[in-house]
Amino acid sequence: MIFVQREDLKIGMRLARPIYNKNGVLLFERNSKLTGQGIDSIKNFGLIGLFILEPAEPVPPMTQADIDFERFQTMCVFSLQEELDKIIQTKKSTKMQVIISNVIKNYGHLDKKINFIQNLRSKEDYIYKHSLNVAILSAMITHVMNLPVAEQLETVHAAAVHDIGKLVAAKSLTEKDELSEAEQERMRAAEIAGFDLLETVFSTSPNIKRICAQASKNLENLEKGITSENMKMVIGAKVLSVAETFDTMTAMRYNKEPSSEVAALKHLLEHPDYFDPKVVKGLIDSINILGPGVSVELNTGDKALVLSANPYNILKPMVLSFRDNAIIDLDNERMYGDLEIKDIMKTMDNRYIMDTDLLKKQGIEVEEPVYVEVPEE
Repeated sequence: MIFVQREDLKIGMRLARPIYNKNGVLLFERNSKLTGQGIDSIKNFGLIGLFILEPAEPVPPMTQADIDFERFQTMCVFSLQEELDKIIQTKKSTKMQVIISNVIKNYGHLDKKINFIQNLRSKEDYIYKHSLNVAILSAMITHVMNLPVAEQLETVHAAAVHDIGKLVAAKSLTEKDELSEAEQERMRAAEIAGFDLLETVFSTSPNIKRICAQASKNLENLEKGITSENMKMVIGAKVLSVAETFDTMTAMRYNKEPSSEVAALKHLLEHPDYFDPKVVKGLIDSINILGPGVSVELNTGDKALVLSANPYNILKPMVLSFRDNAIIDLDNERMYGDLEIKDIMKTMDNRYIMDTDLLKKQGIEVEEPVYVEVPEE
């Protein structure tokens, strides 16, 4: 699998992932071969490029839940973009409640973990995709934490609009990879102006601004090494701090390598004064990270397979070494010392490399994913 920029797309290339329009209608199925008309449509669609299969490469497996998640992201991000832009232009909101309700309906009542799949982002659509993903994560976290419905609504609402100030900042700031100290101050001023806008637009829900402002200040304090005010934060701000940081670190960007979920989790767990451990556990209980069948790389450079998750320390599962077939309990520090998971092995398009067949050969029963078949070309 390779990533091909839109200007380099060729007739006959096969798609690795499905493409939907803003209404969730499937435009191109996985394994579809590009036509001239299809390439023109994709360019007009605003995509910066596509993941393309090599000539003899099989189509990567996807479950129905994976497909539904990708479709929902595509559909909802268009709605969120239109609403955020409208709020900036008119200082009024007409559809945000509907968007939040859809997020909670689909991801705020789940009874099991999901694969949280990151889509590639450009500088133009980064804030919209980031805001949606943070809202989805917040919906899942507040659910597993069993927060009251009112707090879940406020938290997810705040997550969806928390970056609105960056949308009114100068493009010279938002499109830069690194900001100088002076530019950071200008961006901070734009964020504060965004919080004031939220206070005006959502005057009947003052907690929305409070959640956004407190979370932003918390993350700023972490960056500057200032003592956290975590204990004074409302629960929504604690959730937003975790969800925003996790999505920011693991986001797929065209010009920047994402951090692994392992690195993001380590960061969250290593700063309990800024990231409430109960909220971090809510994140861990919401998404699949180091479950059975996931292929990983150890800090020795060896590759291994997760045999069983560790319910008490997610970063210390039982693994099978590919080098010598040794079973290693990473939680046994007396025997294995500083041995730890460095990263999760993934495909080019950021999906976990799974091997449930090897698990079965080891006599381990595991829930077999049900993959959706792809129509033959």
